[in-house]
Order: sequence, then C-alpha cells, then structure tokens
Amino acid sequence: MKVLVIAGSEKDLPEAVGASKDLGELYIAAYGGAANILEEAAKGAKAAYRVKGEAPEEIAAALETVYDKVSPNLVVTVTSKNAKDVFSRLAAKKSIPFIVDALEFTVSESTITVKRGILSGRAVAALELPLPAIVSIPPRKFKPATLEGAAPQVEEVEPQLQPKVKIVERKEKEKGGVNLEEAEIIVSVGRGFKKKEDLKLAFELAELLGAQIGCSRPIAADLQWLGEEHWVGLSGKKVAPKLYMAIGISGAPQHIAGILDSKIVVAVNKDKSAPIFKNADYGVVADLYQFLPVLIEKIKARKK
Repeated sequence: MKVLVIAGSEKDLPEAVGASKDLGELYIAAYGGAANILEEAAKGAKAAYRVKGEAPEEIAAALETVYDKVSPNLVVTVTSKNAKDVFSRLAAKKSIPFIVDALEFTVSESTITVKRGILSGRAVAALELPLPAIVSIPPRKFKPATLEGAAPQVEEVEPQLQPKVKIVERKEKEKGGVNLEEAEIIVSVGRGFKKKEDLKLAFELAELLGAQIGCSRPIAADLQWLGEEHWVGLSGKKVAPKLYMAIGISGAPQHIAGILDSKIVVAVNKDKSAPIFKNADYGVVADLYQFLPVLIEKIKARKK
C-alpha cells in the first residue's frame, strides 16, 4: 500500500502523518507553510516532495506531477478551505473519489471504508469507495506523529502550467490574537445583543474566565460587529473547547455544526424554546442583560 501524505501548513503535516503512518509505505509532499518542516517530517518516508505554487490551480498541477511519480493507493491530507480547492482539482484531474472530513477510515487492497459526519454533523455515514482515493481529515481529530529513519532527499516540484490568476501581493490578515481552534474556553455572542457596544459584557466575562470571544454568523457576516476570525459554525470555525458559552444565540444548525466537539455547552437565551437548548449541557432561560451582570459580579466575588 502506497500512501501519499500531503499538507499545506506546519501543524497539519504531523496530523496527516499520524493518520497514515500504519497504513503502508509513506510518501510525503508539502506546500505552503508545511514546506518549512518537510526535511524533519519526512524522516523515514520513502520519498519527499516540496511543491511550489501560490494559487490553488498551480498547487494542484504540481501535486498531479507528484501523484504520477508515486502512483499512490491513497492520498491523505487535512481539511481546510484551501485544501478543498486544491484537492477537488486533483481528484477531478485523476478521476478519483475525494472524501472530505473523514472521522475514521480503514483500507483494504482495493477499497476504503470511511465514516464522516453528514447533516451538519448530526449523523455519521459509512461509505465504501474504490481505491485510489483522496481523503481529508478534520484538524485535531488524529494524533500528530513523526516517522523514524533517514530523511530522503527532497525533490522540488514546479507546476507545469501558466496560471490564469496571478497573485501580485500577499498580506497577513490581522487576527487580533484570536485562535478559537486552540481555545479551552469560548464565550460566544449572538443576535440577542441589541447593540455592538453591549458586547462589552461578553468581553468582560471572557476576560474573567480566560476565554476567547466567538460569535454566530450574523454578528460577523451581517452586522460585522466582530471579524470573521470570531465566527463559529459550519462556514466559520469548528471549535472543541472544554467550555462553550452561547449567549444570545438561537442555535441554527450551521452554528451547532461548529460546536459539536465542545466538552460542555452552556446556553443563555430568554426564549425557552430556542434550539440551542437541545444541544446544551446546561441552559439558562434569562435575559442576557439581566443575567450577565449578575454572573460577572459573582465571578469577581469568588476571585477576591
């Protein structure tokens, strides 16, 4: 069994290796930030490839060259917006299946059986598909791992095409120190807040708890009270904190899909029939404008 592990960021490469290391012979390709740790991560691999390219079409074209060199039975990567673009192109070029967000998978000589979430994570489907195939795993679902052995010589691979879109400048987006994927406690706000200025209640609570601030889609996308880096949900961040506090959030399926891996969910909403309560471990039916000041004062008193 030949397994081609591909990643585009430094944190993704060890996770992809961890999901693949017991499946067979490993070949490793890296692009983007993952290329910085390729020499170290590729120790023990059969071959290693540093893929050049900026736009998704360039990266996909270079990966097609790697694919043809290796002829793998299985390609494993980690899900991201960019990866979905890149690997859908590669799958189409090679006419092979592309399975996104595999929670677990097993392989035989000719097939792969995959379990993945469906219906916004409310159910799990088991799929059996022919090999070769491409599988992407969700971030933080598989334990990172490294290989043992000598490092192969890294081969540089250039895309063999002239891209239709040329990147003329790249700037790092300001994120304000927000990293919801790694947060242990998240205080998340929704349309229950009437004004942007009122979010100070949530920020004060978050500071007391050592939490980061998240939000539902309307707060980031419609009202733009917070940046997209705070957005939790199917189209935003998928989070897995020890504690997730949903304040003034109704609980649309798209938002619930982003918090399914939370250990404890606490919901605060004045509507007792809000869907969020069906997905919460603890629910508080109360007006947030009355509840939060009391909660903040109680926490301050305990900290004295």
